[in-house]
Amino acid sequence: MHRATGGVRARSLRRVQCDYFDAGACRSCTWMGQPYDEQLAAVHAAAVAALGERPGLVWSEPVARAEEGFRNKAKMVVGGTVEQPTLGILDRAGHGVDLRHCGLHEPALHDALPVLAALVTRAALVPYDVPTRRGELKHVLATVAPDGGLMVRFVLRSTESLPRLRKHLPWLHEQLPGLVVASVNLQPEHKAVLEGPEEVVLTEQSTLPLRLAGLDLRLRPQGFFQTNTAVAAALYAEAAAWTRDLGARSAWDLYCGVGGFALTLAGAGVPDVVGVELSAEAVTAARDSAERAGLDGVRFEAGDATAWAAAQEHAPDLVVVNPPRRGIGAALAGWLDASGARHVLYSSCHSGSLARDLDAMPSWEPVRGRVFDMFPQTAHHEVLVLLRRR
Repeated sequence: MHRATGGVRARSLRRVQCDYFDAGACRSCTWMGQPYDEQLAAVHAAAVAALGERPGLVWSEPVARAEEGFRNKAKMVVGGTVEQPTLGILDRAGHGVDLRHCGLHEPALHDALPVLAALVTRAALVPYDVPTRRGELKHVLATVAPDGGLMVRFVLRSTESLPRLRKHLPWLHEQLPGLVVASVNLQPEHKAVLEGPEEVVLTEQSTLPLRLAGLDLRLRPQGFFQTNTAVAAALYAEAAAWTRDLGARSAWDLYCGVGGFALTLAGAGVPDVVGVELSAEAVTAARDSAERAGLDGVRFEAGDATAWAAAQEHAPDLVVVNPPRRGIGAALAGWLDASGARHVLYSSCHSGSLARDLDAMPSWEPVRGRVFDMFPQTAHHEVLVLLRRR
């Protein structure tokens, strides 16, 4: 169990301590125990070093929030037995290591995990054993909204356990009053893929409301949202502040997920906004959010960001890109470099791929940059950069 030491001492002296880390059971938080000011300085320095010397780029101070209790989602590998399940990770031998009391999770999520472990026993959900390739339940995936609402997903190999899960769903609602969405994801294959394409929703509601930073987002079971709600809200607020005076009349949000940046820009007065996302589930959720907010000037399309952009006749004034760790790639970088867009807002979870993409766009220069510490206790971070035409 994580616990902060040092009471109300100055942040520069504050450290987070973890019994799991100290025992060697989990070393995912590679910077565990380091003073937080040192961590912030290190992630900022890493981003600056990755991007290198870029004249005109002005860096703001990194954005930080809570150092523990910040994760809004738990991706727990299920191991052990029906009677004694583990929720956490697997050791090198493929056996379960229980981490249900990890202190990085938001309190509501932390409190839900023991209940979900009890459900494994109650509904006789046989944990999947990787070495023998036997069992049914592979993962438990849980997400908590800012208001405490919960989405819980069970990744199973087949539908064999579905009747028992449905039978015990009333008990789960009783134990977790904040439960909004429960579903089963089917992943029959033995491979390192978290989930499969088929989802079976068990509850009446299929979307989890995420209300933050003036936005009313909706998350569906296979949709994506940032891991740190407070830092995500700061990220959207910064995007609005940086783009407010650009005079953009049109914008694209590529890799838009559930529409956070697109809805932020539309709410800030950009009259024509398009969000593009490969996940149809995320697009459905984004459209729902736009309709609920009464934002007629924003629309969402399902498709590959690069192919969609290349198929358009005209570029917008502003392009927002929020790609996965691999970055936008040479094709989209080349399109942006030759396009008629006036500004690009690039949100990156990997400063190395960001630097590579910037090098592939010589017609653009970064003018503002800021690190957002989305993942305290690790070297991972989010970087927001504003680009303009040279």
